[in-house]
Amino acid sequence: MGFLKNVKMKFLVISDMHGNIENFDKIDSVFKEADGVLCAGDFAEFKKTETGKPVLEKLCTMNEYVFSVIGNCDEPEFTLEIESQDISVQKGLVFHEGFSIAGSGGGSIFTGTTPNERTEEDLLKDFEIVENSSESCADEHGHWSNLILISHNPPKAEKCDSPAPNVHAGSQMLTDFILKRAPVLVVTGHIHEGAAIEKIGTTTVINPGSFAEGKYAVAEFEKQDSHWILKNAELCKIE
Repeated sequence: MGFLKNVKMKFLVISDMHGNIENFDKIDSVFKEADGVLCAGDFAEFKKTETGKPVLEKLCTMNEYVFSVIGNCDEPEFTLEIESQDISVQKGLVFHEGFSIAGSGGGSIFTGTTPNERTEEDLLKDFEIVENSSESCADEHGHWSNLILISHNPPKAEKCDSPAPNVHAGSQMLTDFILKRAPVLVVTGHIHEGAAIEKIGTTTVINPGSFAEGKYAVAEFEKQDSHWILKNAELCKIE
C-alpha cells in the first residue's frame, strides 16, 4: 500500500512584522498547526533596518516551511539574509507539495524615505521566471495551476491596496499579470490599512495586514485531482 499524499494544506499568511518579535510566541500554536508560512516581507521597523534580522531568525524557528520576500523597509541586501535561511522565493520559483511559489520584493516608488523602493517594471521583473516558464507550465489559455505569488507591493485592487477611501497604491501592471497567469493565490502586504481578502479575476488576493499590529491570515487548500483548490481564507487578529 502506497502512502497518501497531502490532500489538505493550511498556510499561515503574514506580512509587515516591522521589528516585532513578541507576536510570534502569542500565536505559537497557529504556527505549529500550519503546513507552511507565506510571508510578504518588511522584517524591519521603519528607518531601523537593523531590527530585521532578529525577526527573520525568530520566524525561521516557528515553522519548517517558510516562503518569503523582503519589503520596502528592508535593505535590498537583506535578500541575502533570507536566501541564507533558505526561505527566499524572490525572483525565484520554488516547488512545494505541488505548489509553485514565486515572489517579488520591495515597494513601489512613493515617499523615497524607505530603502527598497522600486519602479513597477522592476517589481514585475521579479516574476520573469514565471513568464519564462509559462510555455511549459501554463495551460492553453496561459493560466497556471497551483501557482502562488508573494508580492510585498500590492496589485491595484478594491481593498488590498487602499490606505484611505478612494486612494489606491497598487500596481496595475501586477494586476494585469495576475489576470494573465491566474495564480490560485496572491499574498501581499505593504498597505497596513488594506487588510482584506478579495478577488482579481479567479485569483484570491490576501493582504493580512501588519503582523506588528497583531494581524495575520490563514489560507486552507484541498487537492482535487492534481489541482489545489482554495477552500477557505480568513483574516485573524491576536487577542
